[in-house]
Amino acid sequence: MSLINTQVKPFTATAYHNGKFVPVTDADLKGKWSVVFFYPADFTFVCPTELGDLADNYAKFQELGVEIYGVSTDSHFTHKAWHDTSETIGKLQYPMIGDPTGTITRNFDVMIEEEGMALRGTFVINPEGQIKLCEIHDNGIGRDASELLRKVQAAQYVASHPGEVCPAKWTPGAETLAPSLELVGKI
Repeated sequence: MSLINTQVKPFTATAYHNGKFVPVTDADLKGKWSVVFFYPADFTFVCPTELGDLADNYAKFQELGVEIYGVSTDSHFTHKAWHDTSETIGKLQYPMIGDPTGTITRNFDVMIEEEGMALRGTFVINPEGQIKLCEIHDNGIGRDASELLRKVQAAQYVASHPGEVCPAKWTPGAETLAPSLELVGKI
């Protein structure tokens, strides 16, 4: 069963954000676009490259009205320790949600039960709290923030332009398609 177009399930958690421990719930994902991305664990190898890439592109997401939430099954205390000891993680400005019970990770169907950690899952959520994009990677495959940014832009475009869709490699300003009987077999 796909999570696409489903509502984010209820959750309550604690995040490390801007030097503080802050509560985060599913309600925080409503009213704006959000990216929730899961990664296996703090103090690992591929994970800091991804978190750093998102940190380097965070301002671009913010310009689009998008908040980013990083989630692992580590605690918010571990997130703080990683933030305080890693130059790469120290530049993060988005919340790092601790999910030591695995509730959120299971809600998004990315838990590796036998390891107690998450797959690399990326979810784009619209202001109504619906999941519009879901990508799940093997843990050895890192993600690219610029490609995620393009996909968020496409999701926002489609949401604000009913009847239009974004073709492969679409970027803002490029042509879109209006699905119709006349287009069948002509692309």
